[in-house]
Parts: sequence; C-alpha cells; structure tokens
Amino acid sequence: MRTETHVHTCPLCEATCGLAIDVDPVGRTVLKVRGDDEDVFSRGFACPKGLAIGELHADPDRLRAPLVDGQEVTWDEAWQAVADRLGRVIQGSGRESIAMYLGNPNVHNLAGAIYTPAVAKALGSPWVFTASTVDQQPKHVSAALMFGHKLTIPIPDVDRTDYLLVLGADPLTSNGSLMTAPDMPGRLRALRGRGGRLVVVDPRVSRTARAADEHIAIRPGTDALWLAAIAWTLLDAGLATPVDGVAGLDRLPGALAPFTPQAVAGPTRVPADVTRRIAGELAAAPSACVYGRMGTSTVRFGTTGSWLVDVINVLTGNLDRPGGAMFPLAAAGQTNSSPTRRAREVAFGRWTTSVRGLPETFGELPAAAFGEELVDGPIRGLITIAGNPALSVPNAELVAKGLSGLDVMISIDAYLNETTRHADVVLPIPSVLEREHFDLAFSQLAVRNVANWSDPVFDTDQPQEWEVQCRLAGLLQGMGPGADVDAVDTFILSTMIQREVAAAGSVIAGRDPGEVIAALGDRRGPARVVDFLLRVGPYGEGFGADPDGVTLERVRARPHGVDLGPLVPRLPEVLLTPSGQVEVAPEPILADLPRMAAALDEPADGLVMVGRRHLRSNNSWGHNVATLVGGTNTSTVQIHPADASAAGVVDGGEAVVTSATGSVTAVVEVTERITPGTVSLPHGWGHDVDGVRLGVAAAAGGTNPNVLTGPEVDPLSGNAILNGVPVSVAPVVGAA
Repeated sequence: MRTETHVHTCPLCEATCGLAIDVDPVGRTVLKVRGDDEDVFSRGFACPKGLAIGELHADPDRLRAPLVDGQEVTWDEAWQAVADRLGRVIQGSGRESIAMYLGNPNVHNLAGAIYTPAVAKALGSPWVFTASTVDQQPKHVSAALMFGHKLTIPIPDVDRTDYLLVLGADPLTSNGSLMTAPDMPGRLRALRGRGGRLVVVDPRVSRTARAADEHIAIRPGTDALWLAAIAWTLLDAGLATPVDGVAGLDRLPGALAPFTPQAVAGPTRVPADVTRRIAGELAAAPSACVYGRMGTSTVRFGTTGSWLVDVINVLTGNLDRPGGAMFPLAAAGQTNSSPTRRAREVAFGRWTTSVRGLPETFGELPAAAFGEELVDGPIRGLITIAGNPALSVPNAELVAKGLSGLDVMISIDAYLNETTRHADVVLPIPSVLEREHFDLAFSQLAVRNVANWSDPVFDTDQPQEWEVQCRLAGLLQGMGPGADVDAVDTFILSTMIQREVAAAGSVIAGRDPGEVIAALGDRRGPARVVDFLLRVGPYGEGFGADPDGVTLERVRARPHGVDLGPLVPRLPEVLLTPSGQVEVAPEPILADLPRMAAALDEPADGLVMVGRRHLRSNNSWGHNVATLVGGTNTSTVQIHPADASAAGVVDGGEAVVTSATGSVTAVVEVTERITPGTVSLPHGWGHDVDGVRLGVAAAAGGTNPNVLTGPEVDPLSGNAILNGVPVSVAPVVGAA
C-alpha cells in the first residue's frame, strides 16, 4: 500500500496546531495522525481532537448528499427546493421575516470567514444571530470602546511574561480562547521554568488551576467585582504606572471607589488581603499580564469584566510591552492594516429585537433572544450556517419550540443534528480534510505572528463550502437556483479590492481594480482572496511594491508555516479611536458601574451553575467521534461533597437541577474539584432527541444546560449569561 504524508493546520479549535497526516491515497483513508514536528508554531504538539481528525473525516453519519425533508436528493433538486421554499416565504412576508444563525465553526474555516458575511448581506434581514453573543461579545465591545475596533484585542505575551493572572479560563483544556497559542502545557511549563508565576482565579479546580502556583476560588459571576478591586488598589496604593497615550485615567478613581477589597470580599469570597497582595504582585513583576475569558464574559457584568482586564494591564504598564498584553500583526485580514481603516465612534443599537427591544451589536442581535423571537416575533424562516442553536443558545426549550414552528428552514451543515433535523433543506459541506485552509481569524489573536496554508488532503466530488455559500448568496440576490458561483465570488473579491484601492495610505491606493484582479491569476474561491489579503497585508509584496514580500505561493511553498516573529509594540498605530488614544474610561461602561455596585449588597448564598470544558470537546463538536466521548468527557453535574450531602444526592445517582427557566435531570459527580456553592454542567450536550443522525452522540446523550439558562443578557453587549445562574439541586423522586 502506498502511503503519503500531508501537513495540515487543524481547524477544530483556536490553537491552530500543525498535523502530519499519513494517508492511503487510493483508499482515501487516514492511516495515522500526529503533531507536525516542523510546524513553526505548534512544533509537534496536538490535542486529542486534532489526532481524531481522520475519524471525523470518515464518520459515516457525516452528510455527503443534500437532504430535502430528510431524504437524499440531487444538488439540482436541493437548490430548486431552496429557491421555491425561501421564495414563497419572502414573497409572502418579506426578507425581514427570514433570520440567520451563524455558528462558531464559521470562524474556524476559510469559507465561513470570507463568504458568510456575503450571504447575510444578500439576505438583507436585520435578524442575524451568531455564537459571538453566546460566549465572547463582551470582549469585542470593550475592545472597540477602548481601542477602536472589535478585533483589536490585546493578547497575553505568554512566551515572555513573568506573571500571568488567568480568570474564567482553563487554557490547558481549551488550548486557549481569544488567545491562539498551541501547546499551552509547554508554554505554561516554560513560564514557571523561567521563574514566572501563574495565578488562576476559578470556582473550579480546573486543569490549569491544578498546574498553577496559586488558585483563588472566586464565587461565580463576580470576577468583575474582584478586578475592580484590583484596579482600585493599584490606584489607591500608588502602585499604578500607566502606559503613555491613555485618555480618561483621571475618571477611574471616582468610578471605582465602591469596589474596595473589603467591599468585594463578601460577594466574591476572596479575602481583602489576597486582593491587595495580588495587586501588589502585578505591579511589582518585571512583566505581567491579566487574561480573562469565558467566565469573565458569560456573566451579568461581562463587558465590564472584559474592560477591567485591560484597565489593569494599562495601570501596571503592561499594555503593548513584551511580556504583557500585546497586539498581533497578522499576515492577512481586514483589521491589521491601518491605512484601510478609519477612526469612528463605536455605535450600537441601530435596531432592536421585537419582543424586549434588545439592541444590536456589530450587526447582530443577542442569541439569548433567539427563542423568543422565533416564537413571538416576526421571524417565519431561518438560514443556519454551521450552527447548532438548539444546544448552544439559552432557553433551549423555547428555541426548540420556535424551530419546530418555522415556515421554512435552510441549513448549511455537515450533520443532521439537534438543529438541522428541523430543516426543509440541508446542504452538506466537505470534510475538513477535503478543504483548503488558512487561518484568517485566529492569526489576529495569536501569541506569535505566523502564516500557514493547507492544501486539501483529499479531493472530493462534493461542492466546496465556498461554492455553496456563493450560490446561496446569488440565489438570495435574485439569480435563481442556478446562480453563477464564479460571478458572486468575483464580486466579493472586487468589493475588497475597491475598498483597498480607495484607502489613502494603502499599498495599492489608486490602482486599477481590474489590474489587481488580473494579477491574481486564474484561481477562484478562498485561495484567490487569501492571496490578495496577503499581498496587501503588512508583510505583503504589495503587487510589486515589495518584490520580496509575502504572497500565497511563497507561503504555500513552506508547508510547515512561515514564522513572522514575536509580537512587537504597536501603539499608537493600531488605535482607531477618534482621539487616537487608549480610551480607558468609556462612557457606556462607566454608566453601567452603578448596576455592578448594587451587586455588592446581594446575598452570596445558594447554589450557582457554571459551565466547563473538556480537552476532547469543543462545544457540541466531536461528540459523534467514539474516541473523543466517554471516560471523563461525559455530561455530569459536578457538585462539592458538602453541597451534595445537603441536597441529598449521591455520586453516580441522578439529580434534578432547576433554575428560574427550567429543569433537567443529570448524573451526579461528587468532587472536591468544585468549590462549595457551585455546580457545573458542560456545554454542548443533550443529543438524545428524535430525528438526529448522530449514532455515537445520541447514545452518549447528556444534559443540555441551556434548558436552565434564561433570556437575561449583559446589557452592554447583549451576551448570554451562562455562568453564575442560580439553581437548586434535588434527588430524583423515587430514586434509590
């Protein structure tokens, strides 16, 4: 048997590890997967998800043909059904009656990153929901208010820092989030090996907490209160040494006055002396960085907590310096080249939801309102692209009711899952090994600047995802079921080029767009777009401006990646605020602080729920791969022994977990790895429903925690509140 080895960047999480994949090209099967030792970024590291990529490719449940009403049909029949059924609803109720839901796999793959916005624009409906308002919108809002753009997010320079404070994150399990850093175990070992200090703040004794120098067991949902006390201490004790070019510093002492270490000690359960000590350690460290993630975003004060992370990095002088929080300079993307952008005020709330009047942020509406808008709003149809809101969105029972009552639903997805089982038409996409890949999103969040291109490992007879999305965009624009894919693709690229040549300071300012397109050659699809973005990017050849600069061919010629160097200081050129400074006291955030101050007087008793991640899970992804499910990767409700005893539940038994929104039954896991007063259910489970084609996942079943999460949102960002949800736990009636 002949064997070939391919290298491919793993798209299954944010770490972007390089994989070496041995295949049988004749049988089109994967023989072995391992980390690519020569990858310039991951250097041989790979997690279990990446190592199972061959099983994902071979999954017999993965769709290979379109479905109409659950039956396999030809592509022509599928597109005719899309045109007929969407057209009927649009003609009867208007485009504004069709909603879109976009899942987070869209940022993990090239077609999703480039073409999904074009589908949304072609639809022309205000009803756009995405996974961003499930887990990360607070960081985008705070970044936009402070730095001028939602992707201008400071990233921990973990490879050079002397002190890393981690809140609401478990990077040894997640492989990093809004921090692209393959081999987090190795990077954190190196941090401690050079004498650095790792402090983890988490209500669970996570994998990262177990590896830390210190674990601080905070009460869920109170991270922002504690961070405010850290910032107040830095100012009050004269420990602040803020970076230059910052506006609004004089407003911070008064704004943060309620949040003294003593005032937050009760609500957070963190003693005041610990808060003061951590503030002093951050100020005294040669370099330091605060990093907050899911636990600081998916709570009542998510935007304020995200803001305070960067306020502390500013006050300790660690913003935009080696070892602190720095701004990547990605090789390709729409946010890394300042001449193509212009300073502007950040504006939200240009339209609102119909039921509660919740405002949009960055062109999308809060996912926590998705169910109520399906049931009680004007939405009659839905397009989903790589999304599973039946599991991932709060108020899951209402979402299920809404999905079952739609007049039309069209889905682009690889599976018939808990959401797409409701679809009239499911348009499948090739496997991750049948698609080309370049990371556009996560390279802008990486701890080192690199560029990697991956060719497909296998050919396929299926239409590529970019072709499916272009055809859907064309159909929505009135081209009919046989929409010209190449014409749509070229229009999308032409729009990018026209924007660039019109931008003063761009490397191709004033050039003829037709000449630029011609220079890109005969390619079509994502490769042509990436080539353009690389050429006009910060390292690019600029269509002749720098003959030695980066092009797609030059990146492609180095399959293990191009190392573009460590992060470098980028202030003030990275800023897009109207003032040209870091806005450390944005008015919307200061105006929300009294709401947070009121929480200081709330009782800190009762049980609250948090989520958790597993190294072999990525939300609901991967649960249909047998080697990734089982063992410790199961859906249990974790509870501390003292709380289990008080509730009358036992390890391995079943318990009813109840919130203000709903109730679920879950298997109990009694463990001291969770603090008293906290229970935990993992996100992405609940597969045992009728109508799915997920043999492994359905057998594993599990409990959907979003039956318990409600419609409440962080008002500044519209983000869902998934953590710090009050619950009660009781034994199942009649259980032994």
